[in-house]
Amino acid sequence: MLGPVILAASRSDRMRRLISAAPVTKQVVDRFIPGEDVDDIVPVVRELAEHGLELTMDVVGEDITNPAQAAAARDAYLELVDRLKPLELGTRAEMSVKLSMFGQALEGGHELALSNVRPVVEAAAEIGTTVTLDAEDHTTLDSMFAIHEELRKDFPQTGCVIQAYLFRTEADARRLAASGSRVRLVKGAYKEPASVAYQDKHEIDRAYVRILRTLMDGEGYPMIGSHDPRLIAIGQELAHRAGRKLDEYEFQMLYGIRTDEHLRLAAEGHRMRVYTAYGTDWYGYFMRRLAEKPANLRFFARSMLTKG
Repeated sequence: MLGPVILAASRSDRMRRLISAAPVTKQVVDRFIPGEDVDDIVPVVRELAEHGLELTMDVVGEDITNPAQAAAARDAYLELVDRLKPLELGTRAEMSVKLSMFGQALEGGHELALSNVRPVVEAAAEIGTTVTLDAEDHTTLDSMFAIHEELRKDFPQTGCVIQAYLFRTEADARRLAASGSRVRLVKGAYKEPASVAYQDKHEIDRAYVRILRTLMDGEGYPMIGSHDPRLIAIGQELAHRAGRKLDEYEFQMLYGIRTDEHLRLAAEGHRMRVYTAYGTDWYGYFMRRLAEKPANLRFFARSMLTKG
């Protein structure tokens, strides 16, 4: 399987230099990451909103090695909130954050990440929107869930992400569904050992459906993070069986992938949110997108061969 190989490459400085230097890389990266700063992203937000789509925005960057960098990540999100305010989109434009960017892996990282993310959540609430905490590798999840629970005391709309390939996730879903949280369900995009995660695609898909059923039958707000046509259809059926209205769940897909499907779902009246990343530190995010879907890798390889 190529996925684990690509994920290993995402942690390689040598591969980072090689891919970043390739002449075609920017052209291909632009498919997934439409800008490097907030000035680039505001027109994208407007355009997607005009097409009836919603957004969740991610300022990419994961290599945080000191508290000053974590504070800079916080400030980047605060700048984004400031630029979203005049657009008056409310929850149609929310934010996704990785706690690793806020210092979670540093000494005293749990408290540091909480202190850095709280001002972002507060600022988002002031303009009528919210924040979702992205899931990272399994070693970070207890901290992420604890921060999520703490933030929800004052900001109950704060969301979180769970990953279907982890064995623990079915129990996490039951807890979160009962608490009425906003939960994005994804398959999972980190290299995890067989001791904690399913390795077989079909096992992951079956787990995804079981977990999604739990979320649909619960008291929370499910967010279906998938590009898989079969899982999208199953999600619609589970929502129907659970008696959910169209505004009581949503679909989420990545910017640049299955764009026609984004528009189709929105035209049918579904809430369709586009996960839109921007920033200069794009490498880790880009490599995980390649690992998630073989078609993405083929697209990149073909571009390298024809344009390099």
